[in-house]
Amino acid sequence: MKTVITYGTFDLFHVGHVNLLKRARELGDRLVVAVSTDEFNLQEKNKTTIVPYEHRVKVLESCRYVDLVIPESSWSQKERDILEYQIDTFVMGDDWEGKFDELKTLCNVVYLPRTKNISSTAIKQAVAVITQLSKELT
Repeated sequence: MKTVITYGTFDLFHVGHVNLLKRARELGDRLVVAVSTDEFNLQEKNKTTIVPYEHRVKVLESCRYVDLVIPESSWSQKERDILEYQIDTFVMGDDWEGKFDELKTLCNVVYLPRTKNISSTAIKQAVAVITQLSKELT
């Protein structure tokens, strides 16, 4: 059995997330998803999420491509996770290309292309623009 792992915040779950999870799962028999905790996002990534961690976990657990959801609480846990969950393939979006190549000594590392024109950041920016325009019109 081949096990794949990916990491992310998965805020404002969208089709780009679905595409990444589907393609990651196609690389193995089991998909583990490490979801960044709210604290990790704030302290280490300098990001505030819209959807709380517990809700993001429930959404991912309901996705048919995902077999197990675990918390991501530090940058350094990846090596431990690979060993603990017997990971064969580590997957990230291609915007991280080369950033995790040191893990190639432990497993296969794959960078998948992102879905064009969609991201949680783009959605947040669009909502901010719409909110601003709405305020200006009232």
